[in-house]
Amino acid sequence: MGLSGGYGQPTEKHAAIALIRKAVERGVTFFDTAQVYGPFTNEELVGEALAPFRDQVVIATKFGWNVDPDTGEHLGGVNSRPERIRRLTEGSLKRLRVEAIDLYYQHRVDPAVPIEDVAGTVKDLIAEGKVKHFGLSEASAQTIRRAHAVLPIAALQSEYSLWWREPEQSVLPTLEELGIGFVPFSPLGKGFLTGKIDATTTLDPTDFRNKIPRFSQENRKVNQAMVELVSRIAAQKRATLAQVALAWLLARKPWIVPIPGTTKQHRLEENLGGASVLLTPDDLRDIEAASARITIHGDRYPAAMLAAIDR
Repeated sequence: MGLSGGYGQPTEKHAAIALIRKAVERGVTFFDTAQVYGPFTNEELVGEALAPFRDQVVIATKFGWNVDPDTGEHLGGVNSRPERIRRLTEGSLKRLRVEAIDLYYQHRVDPAVPIEDVAGTVKDLIAEGKVKHFGLSEASAQTIRRAHAVLPIAALQSEYSLWWREPEQSVLPTLEELGIGFVPFSPLGKGFLTGKIDATTTLDPTDFRNKIPRFSQENRKVNQAMVELVSRIAAQKRATLAQVALAWLLARKPWIVPIPGTTKQHRLEENLGGASVLLTPDDLRDIEAASARITIHGDRYPAAMLAAIDR
């Protein structure tokens, strides 16, 4: 997402393609995009960058926001009506330069469309050879069960990190029971857990974090407590804060696959190093005890975005 905006200005196209291809060279096989990133431009970027490596990688994209199928203009809210899913799928196939989408997530649950209808539509797309696997994003345990009864869900993608742990309450147990993989987005807390952001940091005017309550100046100040915890573990492990944050997720369950984003090659290398950081059971208990004493301040999204999340 970040290559096409969201966290500031888009990355220059040739540099973005080079970064994605460097990730492939370094052994990355799973790439995540969505129709609304850009919108549409990120799918085009990913499609062009990965075209030479199609047989080596898995590409995930997402449908479900209410966008114009021709222009990508956001029309407000969500839209998972079957006819809209079908029309947008054709565009994604062209932009990604693929015959079938490896993993197709519903980006946000649409309360106006029964999840059974959504799953049934994707089931038809699978039967037609246009999609391989079905996923959900930011869905509740109840919605996951209803969808899974119609079409097996391969993966759920939701926010999860050391500073957002709500999925542990009911979602993670449901995924484990049903054999569904979990793909945490924002595993670095939208960059906060890297230790590179504090109360004095000035974000680009186009950076959507400016609108997130958790990133207000006052909340950034008090939320440094979590950064200090991660920093202490990082010093013990001779690793960076980002690597510890990723290692913590990897240590939770073998079926958890975090997806850190970056626009810089040295950060790509740093993130990959997180897979080599071993957190022992004692480390995990230490982190658990210390984090339980920390209160994170501020919502993770503006109120309007929170209202669009299936609870």
